[in-house]
Amino acid sequence: MTAPTHPRTSDELIRAEEPVLAHNYHPLPVVVARAEGAWVEDVEGRRYLDMLAGYSALNFGHRHPALVEAAHRQLDRLTLTSRAFHNDRLAGFAERLAALTGQDMVLPMNTGAEAVESGIKLARKWAYDVKGVPADRATIVVAADNFHGRTTTIVSFSTDETARSGFGPFTPGFRVVPYNDLAALEAAVDETTAAVLIEPIQGEAGVNIPDDGYLAGVRELTRRAGCLFVADEIQSGLGRTGHTLAVQHEDVVPDVVLLGKALGGGIVPVSAVVGRREVLGVLHPGEHGSTFGGNPLAAAVGTAVVELLETGAFQRRAAELGEVLRDGLAALVGRGVVGFRSRGLWAGVDVDPALGTGRAVSERLMREGILAKDTHGSTIRLAPPLTITADELTSALASLEKVLAADA
Repeated sequence: MTAPTHPRTSDELIRAEEPVLAHNYHPLPVVVARAEGAWVEDVEGRRYLDMLAGYSALNFGHRHPALVEAAHRQLDRLTLTSRAFHNDRLAGFAERLAALTGQDMVLPMNTGAEAVESGIKLARKWAYDVKGVPADRATIVVAADNFHGRTTTIVSFSTDETARSGFGPFTPGFRVVPYNDLAALEAAVDETTAAVLIEPIQGEAGVNIPDDGYLAGVRELTRRAGCLFVADEIQSGLGRTGHTLAVQHEDVVPDVVLLGKALGGGIVPVSAVVGRREVLGVLHPGEHGSTFGGNPLAAAVGTAVVELLETGAFQRRAAELGEVLRDGLAALVGRGVVGFRSRGLWAGVDVDPALGTGRAVSERLMREGILAKDTHGSTIRLAPPLTITADELTSALASLEKVLAADA
C-alpha cells in the first residue's frame, strides 16, 4: 500500500464527525483510509494490524482479490433488479450456499439483524402453520447475554440494559434463560415454543463458549419438544472457528442457520437464512421480502465467498492459527491476563482490571499498531482476518504482552 493523501488530518476528521454523525458508536481514534489483507492505513499513512476484522465481516481480509474481482465483474453487468424479477446470479448463489451449510433452502437478506428478524418471523409462521400453535401465542426461547442485533424486536429479548434502556415498549413472545444451561432451557420450552434461538458462541458477551455437549443437547431437546433450533452464526460462522459453522464442532445440524457479516466479503452487506425445506417452505409470496435481498452484486460476491470456503483451506487455517492464538494467550495468563476463551481465530481476553478497562487496553494496543476492541469491562475481543500469518499473529500477541507489562 502507498501512503494515502488526504486534505484533512485524522484529528480534523474526527472533530468533523462530532456535529454531523449520530453518537451511536465510540470508535477508537484512528481514521482508516486504505486497507489490504490484514493491514490498514490511516490518513497519515500509519499502518495497523487489524485484529478485529469488522467483527468477522472481514474473515477473508481487506480487499481479497477474488472477492474484489467478482464485485468488479458484476458491477460491469448488473447490480439490482429487486425481487420483482429473476436475476442470473441468485440461483447459483443459493444452490452453493445451501450445499455448503448442509441445508435445503436459502432466504437472502442484507444485514445480520435482518436475517435474525427474518428467522423470528419464519419460526413463528412455522409454529402456526405446521406445529399448530394458536394464533399470536408462539414463543421463542433465547439465552441471556445474547447479541442478535439492535432492532426494537431484537433488543426486546436482550439482557444488556445499554441496548434496551429508552427503546420500549418491547415486543412480547420471548423467554430468556441462562446460556449453557440445558435444564433451564428445558424448563422454558412448552407447547407454545416455536424455536430456541441461540449463538453457538456468544461473541459480544466476550466469546463465551458453551460446555461440550451443550449444542448437541439443544438439538436433542428441540427435536423432542417439536420446536426449531435456530443457530445465529452471523459472527461465528463461515470459517471463523475452524469449521464452516461453529455448530459443526459438535456435529450438530440446526433446523435454521442465520448468516451474515463474512458472507459479503467486507464489500457489500449480505445475509441469509438457510434451513430445511419444511421450514422455509412455509413462506409464500407477499409474506416477507427485501428490495435489495438477493441482488446480483450481493449474489456474485456471496458466491465468491462460498467458493473460498468450499476448499476447506480457510477453515483449516483458522484451526491451525487458532492454536497459535490459544498458546500465546495461555502464556499471558497471570501476566496481565486473568483468563480467556478462544476457538479458532476468535478470542475473548479478560485483562486484569487493575491494568485498565478493555477500552484503555485497546487504545494502548492502537498506539502499538494493533487494532482490537473491547466488549465489556476489561475484556477485549480478538478476531483477526483468517488471512493473517503466524508471524503477524505472534507479533500482535507480543504487542499485547508489551502493553500489559508496561502497566503492570
